[in-house]
This record gives sequence, structure tokens and C-alpha cells, in this order.
Amino acid sequence: MLRFISPFEALGLLSGFSGGQPAAADRLVDLGDFGANPGALRAQMYLPEGLPAGAPLVVVLHGCGQSAEDYDHGAGWSALADELGFALLFPQQQRANNPNLCFNWFSPIDARRDSGEAGSIHAMVARMIAAHAIDAGRIFVTGLSAGGAMASILLATYPDVFAGGAIVAGLPFGAAASVGDALARMRGDGFPDDAQLAEAIRSASDHTGPWPRISVWQGDADRTVAPINAERILAQWTRVHGIARIAPEDATIEGSRHRLWRDAAGTPLIEAWDIPGMGHGTPVRADGPDADGIPGPFMLEAGIASTRAIARFWGLIPASSAAPAPAPPAPDAPGAHHHGIAAIIEKALRVAGLTR
Repeated sequence: MLRFISPFEALGLLSGFSGGQPAAADRLVDLGDFGANPGALRAQMYLPEGLPAGAPLVVVLHGCGQSAEDYDHGAGWSALADELGFALLFPQQQRANNPNLCFNWFSPIDARRDSGEAGSIHAMVARMIAAHAIDAGRIFVTGLSAGGAMASILLATYPDVFAGGAIVAGLPFGAAASVGDALARMRGDGFPDDAQLAEAIRSASDHTGPWPRISVWQGDADRTVAPINAERILAQWTRVHGIARIAPEDATIEGSRHRLWRDAAGTPLIEAWDIPGMGHGTPVRADGPDADGIPGPFMLEAGIASTRAIARFWGLIPASSAAPAPAPPAPDAPGAHHHGIAAIIEKALRVAGLTR
């Protein structure tokens, strides 16, 4: 018998919903009461031992069907926080708000400053600043899929709060105001023009600059969120930054295309990573000196450590730390063209000694 699928279920499926997440070691603790909570979200956090006053804060937003613990387990943010010394905040969606645990980025009430889920996350950030002596000038946000779309919302509605952001397989701010809109944009259809997308950010708050530093990540084989979304995000933010007419530096780094936009003074403002052969998820690198994650559902072995690269772009990794050097693509490099379940199976066979 055929069963009717509601719009929310359809959105969850297209956003990468999965009921089977790997077991994750829970390193997170509840934030506790954080005041106004118009979006009815939960909040968890991670504080490295001995965190000094004036540390940065990174807000991490999970994707559909994931928990905060799942995402941290796969992306390795708390491990990097131990290494570098910054605090972490993990907003957590609840099934009462969205049955597939997607942040409601397509809902107008949740996409406005001081309203809905965006307002709840801002209240969490304010609590972290007050309770843990966070440096208010070094607050960043990142997210995957629906979490990436919510990161777009936070960067647009609170540009006075966030110094930078990273949008992974996400969508541009102001592109959807309903479930129907959301499904169309995820397919790559019906976007406002680039000038309208830029104006949506300018109109989302009273802020006039400076604007957050933006990192955009996208797999070119993503069949859930069409790669054109990354291009619309870039068009939106390069206009807001006033650098749309400046050609980016274009290079291949660890097998992926990397574009970097600087202002007239040479300051990096926006970057884009295009991952060849990768589907819908966060790119991780499980092995090697720059390893940062554990492959699993929507945490895809791609031969590049996105968590570490994002932190480097934001300036959380000291400038003296070596960054990956541009290099020609390496077609035969392990993981360069594998992703998702294929990478998990390949690694399991290797560990079992059944392949090399």
C-alpha cells in the first residue's frame, strides 16, 4: 500500500534524512537555561578543559536526521576545540518542531532576527558569552544542509554577532518562504536574482558592515541540494561585500577546486570549495596528519579536512600553521573520487585486511 508523504517528510528525505546514525561518544553537555527560546530548541555545548577567558566560540548546526552528538562525532569539532582552545555551542532541533530534525530554514518566522529558531540560537550565544567569558568579536557559525541554510540565516540576520561562517551543502538566505519554495530551491529552481538575494541580507538587520567572512562547501555530485545553491550563496555575499567584480584566485588544493575572493587591501573575505565526485554531506578526512573526522551518513570521506580548513580560514588556526598547498588534481589519490557508503565499505575492508 502506498503511504502519503507529508511535505515535512519529503523535505527531510531531500535534506538527507537517515534513521541510521553510527554510535557516537557523547562529549557534549546541556547548556541549561538560556533565556528566551521562541524556536523551542535545545542547546548543548563543549568547553575544553582549562578554557581561558576571551576564547572564541563556534556554533555548529547539524543536518536533518542528525543529532548534535552525531555531527560532532563525524566532523570532529570538539577534538579540534581541544587542540586549539575554543568553545562550542550545538543548537539541537526537536521532533516537536520538525519530525525529521531539520532546522526550519524555510519558515519566515524562524528566519527573522529575534524570532523563532534564529532568535533562540542568538539567545544561546548571548548566554555563552556571559557565562564563559567568550570573546564577542570571535564568534563563528557553521552547518550542514538544513543546518547550513540556518547558518545562512544567522549570518544574514546577525552580521553584528558573527565574525564568520561556513555553509556546507546549504542554501542562500531569502530564497525560500515555504516548503514548496524549499523543495524547488533544493532542486536548483526559481531563485530570486542575485541583486535581490544581496538585498535580502542588507534588509535583514540594521547592520551596514563590516560583514562576516564566508566559507562555502559543496559536492559537485550532490543530488539533494543542487550545486547551483553554492553559486547563489557566493553571488549573494560577494555583492554584499562589494567584491562581485573582483576575480577570485582559482586553484586546485588536495584535488578540489578552491576559489578565494579578497578585498582591495588583500584581505580574504570569501572562499568556495567544490569537491569533485562528492554527494550530499560534510567532507572529512579520516587518515593522515590533517585528519579531522569519521566517515558515516552524510559525513563523507573526500580526502580533505573541512573542519580544519574552515577553522584556518576563520583565523582560529595560527597563521604560522602550514595550510595545504595548491597542487594539480591527483586522480588516483585515496578518497579523491569516493564518498558516502562506498568510502565506509572500502575503509572497513582495509581494516579487516581484505583489501589494500
